[in-house]
Amino acid sequence: YPLSIFFIVVNEFCERFSYYGMRAVLVLYFKYFLQWDDNLSTAIYHTFVALCYLTPILGALIADSWLGKFKTIVSLSVVYTIGQAVMSVSSISDLTDHNWDGVPDNLSVHIALSMIGLILIALGTGGIKPCVSAFGGDQFEDDQEKQRTRFFSIFYLSINAGSLISTIITPILRAQTCGVHSKQRCYPLAFGVPAALMAVSLGK
Repeated sequence: YPLSIFFIVVNEFCERFSYYGMRAVLVLYFKYFLQWDDNLSTAIYHTFVALCYLTPILGALIADSWLGKFKTIVSLSVVYTIGQAVMSVSSISDLTDHNWDGVPDNLSVHIALSMIGLILIALGTGGIKPCVSAFGGDQFEDDQEKQRTRFFSIFYLSINAGSLISTIITPILRAQTCGVHSKQRCYPLAFGVPAALMAVSLGK
């Protein structure tokens, strides 16, 4: 097996953990932190998910006509990591809680940061989606059909493992209390751990 296969599998595990971990608490963040009602929270959530399934077209165009698979993966992974970091920062109530009462004084800042973060995440996760599996398949020679087939089995196992583990762990992280001046549900940790995993994914 090419050594690069190990890094591709680890990359995909971290990326899926990052995406599904963030998504697992996103509606709760909209409702209880940004104080949106059910209708707006649901609309924004599904718009974000739809955008994540639309951007692979853009990623495929960039990879095929401009950067190639590897540079597209690296470039959009940087965008993805920045988006996750911005989401984590947007959920820090102390960022605008100047009177230390546990409630952000300027929700507009948090909303703006959240929307920027979600757009960057959608561009990142969608953009690399059509490239990673194809790039993994490219690592094998024509006579390595058996190894290629086994790689895709392990590859999709890593996708499901990352999704499952993150969906369990991230709500537990959110349930913790954190904050400098007042203790809140720990959205910065729930978003921060996926951001850290995405940074690990980028490093791989």
